[in-house]
Amino acid sequence: MIIKTITRQLKSTLLITISSLTILILNSSSLQSQNVRLGIDILMSDEIEVVLNKRLALFTNQSGINVKGVPTAEILSKDNRVDLRKIFVPEHGYYTTIPAGEPVANDSIFGTPIVSLYGSLKIPNKKVLTDIDAVVVDIQDIGVRSYTYISSLLYLIQGCAENNVEVIVLDRPNPLGGLVVDGNLPESKFKSFVSLVPTTYIHGCTIGELAMMINGELWTENKKQCNLTVVTMEGWERWMAWDDTGLMWIPTSPHVPTANSVRGIATLGTIGELGVISIGIGTTSPFGYIGSPFLNLNNMRVDYEGIYLQHTYYRPFYGMYSGKDVEGYYLKFNLSNHLKPYTSGLLILRELVKNNPTLLSDSNLKSQSKEMFQKVTGTDKILNAIRSNLPEEMIVTLASEGMMEFLKTRQKYLLY
Repeated sequence: MIIKTITRQLKSTLLITISSLTILILNSSSLQSQNVRLGIDILMSDEIEVVLNKRLALFTNQSGINVKGVPTAEILSKDNRVDLRKIFVPEHGYYTTIPAGEPVANDSIFGTPIVSLYGSLKIPNKKVLTDIDAVVVDIQDIGVRSYTYISSLLYLIQGCAENNVEVIVLDRPNPLGGLVVDGNLPESKFKSFVSLVPTTYIHGCTIGELAMMINGELWTENKKQCNLTVVTMEGWERWMAWDDTGLMWIPTSPHVPTANSVRGIATLGTIGELGVISIGIGTTSPFGYIGSPFLNLNNMRVDYEGIYLQHTYYRPFYGMYSGKDVEGYYLKFNLSNHLKPYTSGLLILRELVKNNPTLLSDSNLKSQSKEMFQKVTGTDKILNAIRSNLPEEMIVTLASEGMMEFLKTRQKYLLY
């Protein structure tokens, strides 16, 4: 009887201890999310004087939110201390529902007019800035050079510099983290709206750091600087990926519904431009799959730094191979500051071409797709090397051309 009583007491104590540890872990996670304060939170609580007595415009979309999930557009529209005159929106529109490449129309929200910067107007001009003293920027970039929000940021800085308008950036985390830098610098002859900011493909910067770099390095076409202020975050550190922040994710575009899809687009986005391989668009995990019903997938390399390719079948609901079972791979990501998503994606493509020699032949590859791949990679060397089945080491070398130069420039503008 005594032994049974002691056993029950030990079990009870063990359960209490496990419960206490569980609560401690949950509370720790909750505290971590509350400790990352975004630029909008700092502005409204500690630095409101930055926007007081100024006629404001706001560059944003639905991804611009505070730590509680309230849209910055709503916060500034409804605050009596703030004089918000208009809202600028980039590609995909305010609610990020408009497909890539489609023009965005003017509109209104929260009683404030919306002016599109992805249509006939891309650079804010004197007409739209005539009654504006400062443009506030709060938008979630994804850390990938070809994602056009930073191109719109460059044009915004350019237009504001020409019209003596201040730019105030409310900083936000880079969802890939601040230590993951990968890719080559774009060559000037391939400069386009998907490679307007001359960073490596994965730049590892926050949007505030990018704004400082654009402004400080005179990357605008007019080579002018604006009056720039960055409201920094609190609690964010460079090692943090989005998962480490505890912050909620809002879809930044139709095919980037989760933070994990950011890693997918960083890896497979370039491949998708070729138009010959499915990258999961049309599934519930866009940029999460790669495959084709017509590929030879034998002896494929499946292990990469932070990425594992799990053999599978998937069925897109729309887009390429809609309604068909597609043999391919599901991308599994491990959180790692050694992740090289851009380089890994190019090596995956090389593996596919090695197994399927005619995949990127002139008969399969449309000239428009070839040109787009060269624009997003910023070079024609990589495509030529993959088509020629050059050694993996050559691809890795080409995929890092100019990186050391960029890292040296980047160091001057790091805020965290």
